[in-house]
Amino acid sequence: MNYTEARSFTYEIFAPRLGGRLGAAFDWGIMGLIVINIIAVLLETVDPVAAAYRRELYLIELISIIVFTIEYVAHVWSITETRSYAKPIRGRIRFICTPLMIVDLLAILPFYLASIFAVDTRFLRAMRLVRVIRLLKIARYSESIRSLGAVFRNQKEKLVVSAAMNIILLVLASSVMYQLEHEAQPELFSSIPATLWWGAMTLTTVGYGDMYPVTRGGQIVGSLIAVFGIGLFALPASILAAGFIEDSQSGSENTCPHCGESLDNH
Repeated sequence: MNYTEARSFTYEIFAPRLGGRLGAAFDWGIMGLIVINIIAVLLETVDPVAAAYRRELYLIELISIIVFTIEYVAHVWSITETRSYAKPIRGRIRFICTPLMIVDLLAILPFYLASIFAVDTRFLRAMRLVRVIRLLKIARYSESIRSLGAVFRNQKEKLVVSAAMNIILLVLASSVMYQLEHEAQPELFSSIPATLWWGAMTLTTVGYGDMYPVTRGGQIVGSLIAVFGIGLFALPASILAAGFIEDSQSGSENTCPHCGESLDNH
């Protein structure tokens, strides 16, 4: 196997949905390792477990770093097999700057930083918790998560408009409630920014109960705001649902069955 064949073989093995049974086994293996990593990170915060299984948890981390590092290097080395990143230097640099590759880098970077530099305990603990970001690596291998990303991109204009409307309603509701409740509860409704917490909890129907209106006008307005919030804050969910329906109807018509990229790029 020459250099070109080895690079092509590596690309097919490490690229999701390619590589046949061997590629599928690798994909499932990576996803399983990610899940094991997240469980290990969670268990490390339980002091008795961390003390009793310190060696085993470190072994999981070491094996994971080796596998994730090999995966990262293999992706960067073999990406020139694709048309979009065919140039050896510029293409690889562009590929490294893509969101998924940044996630892959952040998944392994804390380990090397903690190993190279002398850091205090708090910073080291923070670096370890950053490993939770490895959960985002599943986006590379999960068709459902990739579909969610595509829906967000296709519906971004509608989602932005919906978010803007929700923010406007939140500010207006909090401003009105501040005027109605400030005199009765100056310690809670002390300012409009402080009242934003009440507005967010009311519009999302969470209602922690730490802030609530006691005046007659505040209760009436609060009831109306809660009713409006149910519909308006549910709007993004309906937009995403419509986007999923559109994506399921046209998902595979314009994509390559081999690499998953748009046919326009071929």
